[in-house]
Amino acid sequence: MLAFDEEFDVVVVGFGFAGAISAIEAADGGARVLLIEKASVPGGISICAGGGVLCAADRDKAFAYLQALGKGRTPIEVLRALADGMTDLEDYVTKLAKINGAEVVGRGRLGPGGIDGIGLNPDGTVPDEFLGGGSYMLPGFETFYYTSIKSVPEFFPEKEFPAQSSSSAQKSSTFGGGVRVFKVVYDNVLRRRNVQVRYNSAAVRLIRGTEQREVRGITIKGKNGKLTNVKARALILACGGFEGNPTMQEQYWEGMPIGTAMAKNNTGDGILMAQELGAALWHMWHFHGSYGFRHPSPDYPYLIRTKRVPNWKPGREQTAQVKMAWILVDQFGKRYMNEYHPYVQDTNHRPMQHLDPVTQSYPRIPSLLICDDNGRRLYPLGQPTYNDPDILHYVWSPDNLKEVDLGILKKADSIRELAAQFKMKDPDAVEASVDRWNAACHSGSDAEFGRPGGTMLPIDTPPYYGAEIWPLVSNTQGGLVHDEYQQVINVYGEALSRLYVVGELGSTFGHLYSAGGNIAECFVSGRNAVKHISGLG
Repeated sequence: MLAFDEEFDVVVVGFGFAGAISAIEAADGGARVLLIEKASVPGGISICAGGGVLCAADRDKAFAYLQALGKGRTPIEVLRALADGMTDLEDYVTKLAKINGAEVVGRGRLGPGGIDGIGLNPDGTVPDEFLGGGSYMLPGFETFYYTSIKSVPEFFPEKEFPAQSSSSAQKSSTFGGGVRVFKVVYDNVLRRRNVQVRYNSAAVRLIRGTEQREVRGITIKGKNGKLTNVKARALILACGGFEGNPTMQEQYWEGMPIGTAMAKNNTGDGILMAQELGAALWHMWHFHGSYGFRHPSPDYPYLIRTKRVPNWKPGREQTAQVKMAWILVDQFGKRYMNEYHPYVQDTNHRPMQHLDPVTQSYPRIPSLLICDDNGRRLYPLGQPTYNDPDILHYVWSPDNLKEVDLGILKKADSIRELAAQFKMKDPDAVEASVDRWNAACHSGSDAEFGRPGGTMLPIDTPPYYGAEIWPLVSNTQGGLVHDEYQQVINVYGEALSRLYVVGELGSTFGHLYSAGGNIAECFVSGRNAVKHISGLG
């Protein structure tokens, strides 16, 4: 019989949003909680999020939307649980925010002047982010809206969470930063005296109970390499996906290589541990991502996402009015997609994973980003995003010139010269692609790929700039199958007793994603798991 070194009521693995909410709820129910984190700092990739928590006014409309969004890839009971949980999220966030006096912005603050000081669109309409918050105009989309944390008194992210990238710590979107939302849940965790937090503590293996399909503990590896067996009444896995595991990515994704934007510690640990007990998997192909730049230094191991441009909704193309400075061409010099999808940071990696069976290669990995001097002056082209104390902390320059000096961007006086610098196979094709693009800009319509007219910017003012661009993952959606109570389900459709999964380690989103949905899911799944645990003996 395996000997246990310690015992807690609930052990939570991972200190991001989902793990924090799980710990808070379990502690408030009277449980002694151990919250472990593999990294030396809290936050995971949650702290890097945009910060908008997707909420719903009507549960039936939310359910209809999630059904349409998922295309039948997720059981309706699981979708219903998420929809139900979204309807009181604003109140829940508001309750948590009392811990430190954080100012909450939600549906109740919507007025004729915008949202709590956030302005209207140039035409006087309310930004899409706050009306009909669903990313796609599917049935029920109009019920969604966002709740965020506008400010936290006496909170300085760069001091309290120095491992987190400055680009996310600053107010980089209308939602505010995920760092402020994380500050709220972080303070709530620390206030609970019956929650013990341990960093540099990696989950190694689940420990079976005496009954079939039962989990009664976990083996934890500390910073010094010491293994500790901890007994628990329930285990909650909140340790994220496999953004930092290239081996798993090669088995589940088509295109390669695909880099990670921010998550080297997310190596699929929860998936692998639960698989030993027969856990089923779902949505493994699906990830939230886009495309980005490579930094030349090995001390910066992540890809750098391109500038986060505002989302737009299919059917409302006229609202897309922010210029995107660049186009992308493949290794044959040809454009192959609309570079500005409705949600660039979610789906624009998908067209890049095309396999050419003739050449047995991926001719869009990497692609070539091209812009001119007007585009270079428009805004920083890249946005580093990370939560890692062990890497080179990099801030992209306002004018993109530092990146030219570093070699992230290359500069040329002509498109042909730029193509030569990247050893493009057909410089004529690159020139022709830029010429067609400029003609489309002057006509106001991208007949080839349907990029919204308001986002188009000619590439006709030298010098010209280029960069290799790679597909990247911000967070995975695939992982462990679970039921509406967040119980892990095995390959025979049976629940693994006392084992729960929350957050992105087996997300509900299995086909398309809706902005802010993962944060909402972290909150809802953590609460639902603990509700079920409270009924265990």
